[in-house]
Amino acid sequence: MWDAVAERLRAAGDRAIGVTLAGVGDRADEGDADLEQHVADIIAAARGQENVVLVGHSYAGLPVTAAAARVPVRRVIYVDSGPLPDGTRQLDMGPPPESTGPVPPRDWDPVADPDLLRGLDAEALALLEKRATTHPYASVAQPLRRGGSLNPPAGLIACTFSLEQITAMRAAGHPFFASVGDDVRISELPTGHWPMLSEPAKLADLLRA
Repeated sequence: MWDAVAERLRAAGDRAIGVTLAGVGDRADEGDADLEQHVADIIAAARGQENVVLVGHSYAGLPVTAAAARVPVRRVIYVDSGPLPDGTRQLDMGPPPESTGPVPPRDWDPVADPDLLRGLDAEALALLEKRATTHPYASVAQPLRRGGSLNPPAGLIACTFSLEQITAMRAAGHPFFASVGDDVRISELPTGHWPMLSEPAKLADLLRA
């Protein structure tokens, strides 16, 4: 999913490593991985690297938050996500799953879901439908526990929320953005929830900035 962004980052001189978490994608056969396993996956990818910038999109904001609290990194960037507080579960972010089995992918219907799927052409939608896999139930049910005290600088790239919406939600104490302090740089990239497919060039530029 991140190839188009990673290629641009590499062309600009950065090293970009895409991390596939246990239990999804081509690691789907690794069982019901929990959130802590996903934190460990990210830490393993960061270990031994220099000047690490962790990028977490959507659900990945949870394991990225915990990983950044445990191992030294230069910066954390949340893409349509945020530094959610301890105790947060992905399970609580939307309608509950119908069972405790693997969580199925969404329906990739832009008519039924115009906001999240905004900006995706037919090719991108077909790619999502082809490559989407179930998500381990344990990972969405386990609460976030940072388990560390490191606090690297953070940035937020907002795609489906405007800056005005984020400001209002912060003021209301909404958990999505309650932990976003004044020191967090917020950049807007108006598109749907998959900017790595709908706006890869702009996303790569924002990540470098």
